[in-house]
Amino acid sequence: MEDIVIRRLQARDADDIVRIRKAITKEPSTEEHRNVIAYEADKDDRVSFVAEHKEKVVGYMIAYIIYGGFGLEKSAWIGVFGVDPKYMGSGIGKRLAKEIFEVITARGIRNIFTSVRWDSTDLLSFFKSLGFDRCEFINLKKSID
Repeated sequence: MEDIVIRRLQARDADDIVRIRKAITKEPSTEEHRNVIAYEADKDDRVSFVAEHKEKVVGYMIAYIIYGGFGLEKSAWIGVFGVDPKYMGSGIGKRLAKEIFEVITARGIRNIFTSVRWDSTDLLSFFKSLGFDRCEFINLKKSID
């Protein structure tokens, strides 16, 4: 889509991102979701963008920089990503990722990570198409009762 505009995430995008998230997950959103987006928009170490079509947010990708730890050098992490289901398959996700890759490369970062559920074949395929592959880390989980 040629008329898609990619721009930096802003706090005012919270309602649109919550709307997209709900359309994807079919789960209700909370005020906490809106607050997290506003928080992300205000942080200097975030590399986050939205995609607009006719001034309406139709996709988003929120990434942040990690300054080392657990054997990692400075790296980036894609934490949250979504595209309005009406616009999926139109290249918006790739355009958002391209913007993020350009920013982190300019900051001298060589590695970017994300985490995807093993059964989310659509997300796995998307990230594979961007060049992501398995790495030397595994996800760990502890449930607290």
